[in-house]
Amino acid sequence: MTGPPAPAITLIVVDDHPVVRDGLRGMFESAAGFTVLGEAANGVDGVALAARLDPDVVLMDLRMPGGGGVDAIAELTRRGARAKVLVLTTYDTDSDTLPAIEAGATGYLLKDAPREELFTAVRAAALGRTVLSPAVASRLVSRVRAPGAGGGEQLSAREREVLGLVARGTSNREIAAELFISEATVKTHLTHLYAKLGVKDRAAAVAAGYERGILG
Repeated sequence: MTGPPAPAITLIVVDDHPVVRDGLRGMFESAAGFTVLGEAANGVDGVALAARLDPDVVLMDLRMPGGGGVDAIAELTRRGARAKVLVLTTYDTDSDTLPAIEAGATGYLLKDAPREELFTAVRAAALGRTVLSPAVASRLVSRVRAPGAGGGEQLSAREREVLGLVARGTSNREIAAELFISEATVKTHLTHLYAKLGVKDRAAAVAAGYERGILG
């Protein structure tokens, strides 16, 4: 005996290319379990559309005339939007990936992802799970594991906030609530600040923070 079907995952598509938007809409509308609520051609319109339609997931391109994806993600994070943002782009460099994740993106996929991988990623993002394309995940892991990787980098303002809360004994869930971000985003910030400080855990990060004068 089976229960009632799960409600469809609602999403909006933000991309400056009409052909891409049409393709994504057609792909999701032909699959069970998804409802495309709308489309926007830039980040500014995407934020407004998300505020009006309250989707579960925003599929967000990054480089768009009239308003880029990173700024839109940051604005959605600042507003405490319920929607999870899954970046879908052709760019996978650190200069694209890290700002998007730092801004609050739940996931990052490349546009060459297979159809089923994209469906799986949207389902996972809707649940707040971090989703990374294999290429992006591999590079981020290498970056963390590389000896001295990023050891001299400055923490971003948000990473300093997270580190300060960690130093006060705040849990990831409490940090997420205080900063109006998801727990997945907190974990992403922790991963980045660990790499920049050259440490592997919270205690070592706090110790390094005091040693470097970042804390107190």
